[in-house]
Amino acid sequence: MRPETRQTITMSVILLGLCAVLAAAKPEFLTRENLLNVLLQSSTNCVLAVGMTFVIITAGIDLSVGSVLAFSGVVLGVLVKQAGVGVGIGLCAAAAAGTCCGLVQGAVIVRWAVPPFVCTLGMMCAARGLGLILAGGQTIHGLPPAATWLGHGKLIGPIAVPTLLSLAAVGVAHVVLTRTAYGRHVFAVGANEEAARLAGIRVGTVKLIAYATCGFTAGLAGIIVAGRTGSASPIVGVGNELYAIAAAVIGGNSLMGGRGTVIGTLVGALLIQVLRNGLNLLIVPDRWQLVVIGLVIVLAAIIDQMRQGRRA
Repeated sequence: MRPETRQTITMSVILLGLCAVLAAAKPEFLTRENLLNVLLQSSTNCVLAVGMTFVIITAGIDLSVGSVLAFSGVVLGVLVKQAGVGVGIGLCAAAAAGTCCGLVQGAVIVRWAVPPFVCTLGMMCAARGLGLILAGGQTIHGLPPAATWLGHGKLIGPIAVPTLLSLAAVGVAHVVLTRTAYGRHVFAVGANEEAARLAGIRVGTVKLIAYATCGFTAGLAGIIVAGRTGSASPIVGVGNELYAIAAAVIGGNSLMGGRGTVIGTLVGALLIQVLRNGLNLLIVPDRWQLVVIGLVIVLAAIIDQMRQGRRA
């Protein structure tokens, strides 16, 4: 059994155990309304983490997704609310804005060999600034219902559209990573970039698509957040990049690259949200919630390093 699969199973067991403990401590945890709320609340982070998974498997990182999320939402708000364009065009433009941010980062990283940490840190600042400039430093309120449906609409019974979008993103990403040549190339580049290049794999193209994918999912997350709130704010998404990275790492994706699974990413996103939801039900102050989640992230990183040591 592959190490990432083993960690996904381990984290799934931990997730179920955590749910059992919370159900015993707070019976309201298992109510349909609360469970649906957990799925809805985890959808944004799950979508972000799916794109992050591609980047992490290539041994990269993207610190800009929170800012790109906000920037994409602002693009939607400006076009639909202020410029008066159609909702369909606005949604496409928001997704394209996120994708373009990812493409720019990928191009800089590939062309000039800029470390991903530095490049995406720069984009984190630039995208946030562009969002503030476009929105005039203000939140754009009153998005039309057609623009907010993706954030709070229902498509299958009581299940919200963002939940379905996150599951669809996981499904598509899983197929791409496990059933396509590009997926195999992603793992090859992350495992040994030079060996992949000698094997004829176009390493630069693989990385460029990975960062573009991460930008696209950030744009999609921005659309979801704008839809849920009915507004476009240039200051949302602060810290979301950390939760996305945490979901991927907790789910078994190695920060050293070459190993990972998007199913594990889904488990990681759910584990984080169940933990946050449980702490809220237990009336744990926000500041202590950050401490607990931070410890979980560090623990997952330690487990990853221990696995690396055993393989070495």
